[in-house]
Formats: sequence, structure tokens, C-alpha cells
Amino acid sequence: MSNVEKIYLSWNDVDSLISRDLVPRLQNITYNVLIAITRGGIVPGGMIAEQLGIQQILVASVDFYEDPEHNLDWPVFMQFPSDSLLRGQQVLIVDDVWYRGLEVLSVTERVEQAGGRPTSVVLHYKPKYSQFEDKAPNFYAAQTDDWIIYPWEVGRNFLKI
Repeated sequence: MSNVEKIYLSWNDVDSLISRDLVPRLQNITYNVLIAITRGGIVPGGMIAEQLGIQQILVASVDFYEDPEHNLDWPVFMQFPSDSLLRGQQVLIVDDVWYRGLEVLSVTERVEQAGGRPTSVVLHYKPKYSQFEDKAPNFYAAQTDDWIIYPWEVGRNFLKI
């Protein structure tokens, strides 16, 4: 990641990514539920829900713990909606970025197991870093290799790349 550029987005940049690039493509399906993946999906999830008129907004929190013996990262869900809220529902899953793909795919699988019909959307897709060559988010606003810093992240202490 030594040649990665830090890109600082403004609120207008994010609004444009959502309003111009994502929402027009998402309007073909009526979503009953939106799941925002914490923490990065909360702000874009709220913005997308507002523009699409989705009233039921839920949160999923997932972390990963390495299992070096089996070369795996195991998902651990700290927070996830009950199956009854997802069964038979068209569910829009929102995160800010698809980096390795683990978070979005883990939440997608849990929604499917609950009987929901998931659609995933992220602001930025990073296929170069994805652990899944054959999978991608259903929708994304932009593809990049750069380090994106969203306006809600300004002020955090980021480590040097």
C-alpha cells in the first residue's frame, strides 16, 4: 500500500456519490429494510434510506478473529437483527467501502440464512484488495485503490501507510 494516495472526501462528494451514482440504480427495487454495517455504513445508510424512503433501518456489527491454524478470519456478530425482521424482506445492505469484502459478504450470508433477499451497496469498491475474486458488491459508486477518508472520519488519528 506504499503507493496509495489519501483522498479526503467532502460532504458534497459523498452526497454526489449517493444521489448521482447510487440512488438512480437502486430505485428499480423496493427495499423493505436497510442494514447499515457499523461504523462506516451508518452515515451513507441513513442518506440512502432517506432518498429511497426506506423507514426500517437496522444495524449489523461484525468483527473478525484470525484462526492462523486454518488460515481463516471468523466473523463474530456483536449486533445483528433477528431473523423475523429479515424473513421474506428485500434487504439493502450498506457499507462505506468494500476492502477485503468480509463484512459485506458475512452480513449478506446472514440475511440469506434468515430468509431475506439481500442487495449490497458500498460507496467504494477496492477489487485489488478483495479476498474474493468471484464476488463484488451488487452496487458501488466508485472503484479505487486509494485510501478514502470520509468527512465523518476527519479528525481520527490515522496510521501512516
